[in-house]
Amino acid sequence: MLELSGIIILGILAQWIAWKFRIPAILPLIIIGLLVGPFASEFFSEDGTKWIEPIWNGQKGLFPGESLFHFVSLAISIILFEGGLTLKLNEIKNVGPVITKLITLGSLITFVLAAIAVHYIFELTWEISFLFSALIIVTGPTVISPILRNIPLKNDVSAVLKWEGILIDPIGALFAVLVFEFISVGGGHSFTITALIEFGKIVLFGSTFGFTFAHGLNFSLKKGLIPHYLINVFVLAAVLGVFVLSNNFAHESGLLAVVVMGMVLGNFNANYLKELLYFKEALSVLLISILFILLAANININELLLIFNWNALILFAIVILIVRPFGVLLSTINSSLKLNEKLFISWVGPRGIVAAGIASLFGLKLAKQGVEGAEYITPLVFMIVLGTVLLNATTARFFAKIMGVFLRKSEGILVIGASEVSRLIAKFLVDNGREIVLIDTNTENIRLAQELGLKALEIDIYSDELFDDIELNNIGYLIALTGSEQIDNYAIQKFQKQFGENGAFRLMTKEEKDSGYEDELEGKLFSSTHDFVSLLSIANEHPFVNEITFTTSKSYTSFFAEIKDDSDRVPLFIKVGSGSYDIITNKTKQKTEIKEEVSVVYLGKKIKRNAKL
Repeated sequence: MLELSGIIILGILAQWIAWKFRIPAILPLIIIGLLVGPFASEFFSEDGTKWIEPIWNGQKGLFPGESLFHFVSLAISIILFEGGLTLKLNEIKNVGPVITKLITLGSLITFVLAAIAVHYIFELTWEISFLFSALIIVTGPTVISPILRNIPLKNDVSAVLKWEGILIDPIGALFAVLVFEFISVGGGHSFTITALIEFGKIVLFGSTFGFTFAHGLNFSLKKGLIPHYLINVFVLAAVLGVFVLSNNFAHESGLLAVVVMGMVLGNFNANYLKELLYFKEALSVLLISILFILLAANININELLLIFNWNALILFAIVILIVRPFGVLLSTINSSLKLNEKLFISWVGPRGIVAAGIASLFGLKLAKQGVEGAEYITPLVFMIVLGTVLLNATTARFFAKIMGVFLRKSEGILVIGASEVSRLIAKFLVDNGREIVLIDTNTENIRLAQELGLKALEIDIYSDELFDDIELNNIGYLIALTGSEQIDNYAIQKFQKQFGENGAFRLMTKEEKDSGYEDELEGKLFSSTHDFVSLLSIANEHPFVNEITFTTSKSYTSFFAEIKDDSDRVPLFIKVGSGSYDIITNKTKQKTEIKEEVSVVYLGKKIKRNAKL
C-alpha cells in the first residue's frame, strides 16, 4: 500500500514540478523513477533493494509475475487512444507542405539513419535497430510545448514545431507498433511466409476492429443510447474492451486497434469529443504519472551499464547533429523558411512520453520472448528521451537568440471577445500586417470571425487552454473587449503576465463612464466617453474602420476635440510616420506639435473631408 500510494503521490508531485517550472513532465517523472529505483538500490539502500520495486526476482514486488506487463499494456493503450483522438485529417491537409514532409519524409529519414547508426555502433540486429529508430521518430506536444512556451518565436516556426509534435505522435506510435508486430511474428529471427501471414492478420484485425468499433461507438453516442454521465467511462471501457478483444483474435493487434479507433473517432464532427478529450487527458496524466515512475524504477543498474559508455554518447550525437538536421533540411527544401529557422527547428526535437512508454512495453515483451538485443531497447530510448529533453530545455532559448528567431518584442494582440466591434477592429489590423487572435465562447461570433479570415478560437477564459498554445508566443498586448465587467477584469488579471507584457487594456464600464472622474480611469480603451454598449451601437450603425492623416498640429488637435463626445465615431489607434499602430487610451497624450505625418484610426461614420489635413 505504501509503495502504491507513494507512486501516485510522487507522480502528481512530478507533474506539479513540471507545471511550476514549465518543463516537460517526463523529465521529473523519469528522474524520480530512477532515484527510487536503480539509484536507490545502488547508492542509498544497504541491502541493495529499491525503494519501489515493480518486479523482483520475477515473481515478487509491487507487480509480480506478468502484472506489470499487463498494466503497462492497458495504460499505453489508453494513452495511444487519446493521442489518436487528436489527429484530424483536415488538419494534415491544412498545415502545409513543410509539416506534411516532416511527418512523412522526415520520419522515414529518422527511421533509416537511426537504425543504421545503432546497428553499427551497438552491433544490434537489424530488427531491434529498426524498432529503436521507429520509437525515436515520435516527439510529441507534451515535451515541445513546455520548452517553447516561454520562447517568443515567429509564427511559422512555432506552428511547424507544434503541428509536427501533434501529428507525429499517433503516426509515430502506429509506425512503432507495426515494426514491433513484424518482429514479434518473426520471433526476432527469420521472416517466413507464415510470419508475413501473421503480420497481415495483425494489421487486418487491428485496423478492422478499430474502425468498426469507432463507428459503432459514434452511432451509440449520437443516438443517445448512452447517458451523458456515462459517456466518458463507457468510452474507457470500450477502449479496453477493443484492446483485449483484438488481442484475442490476433495476438498483439490490440495497440493497433486502439490507435485506429482513436483516429477514426477523433475525425467525427461530434459534440461529445471535446468533453471526451478532457477526460482522456486527465486520465492520461494520472496513468503517465504512475507509468513512468514504475518503468524507470523497474530499470536495473546492469541495464544502465549497457549504455554507460562512449557508444551511447556517439549515438546521441548522431541523432541530434546528423539525423534530425538531415531530416528537417530535406523536408524544408523550397519552403518559405529561412536557413536560420530551419536550423532552429533541427535543434528542437525532444523525444516524448509515447516513445519512452512504448519502448518499455516492447522491451519487456521482446525480452520475455528471448529476442536478442531486446534488453537495449528501454535504456537506449530512455537515454535519447532524457538527453533530448534536457538539451532542448536548457539551450532552446539561447539557441533561438543565436539563430535570430527570438522575437525581441511581441507585437501580436490578443482580443477577448469576438463581437462585431472586435471583428471590425481585428480585420483592420490584420489587413495592416498585425497579428491578432480573437477568443470567445460564442460559436457564432467565432464562425463570423473565421469567415473574415481572422484567427479566432472558441475558448473559455476560465480554462487554461490558452496557456498551452505555443503559437501565441508572439502576443504582447491584451485587449479585453466584452460587455461584461467581470470577464474583462478577470481576463486582465489572469492573462496580463503571459500575453500583456507590453500593455493590457479593457473598456470602461457604464458606471465609470457616468462617474465623470476621467482622471481616475487610467489606461481604459479608446476614450473616457465610450463603453461597450456605445461602441456596439456605433458598429451597428456605421460598421467601418477609417483612417485619417494629419500634417498640422491644428487639424490634429481639432479632430480630437471634435470627436471626444461624438456618438458616431470613436478613436482606436494612432500611427506616427511609418511606425506601427499604437492603441489609444483615454489617457493618450495628444501631440501639440507635429513634425511628421500622424494617422488616426477611428470606428464609425466616415468624416467628409480631405484624407490629409
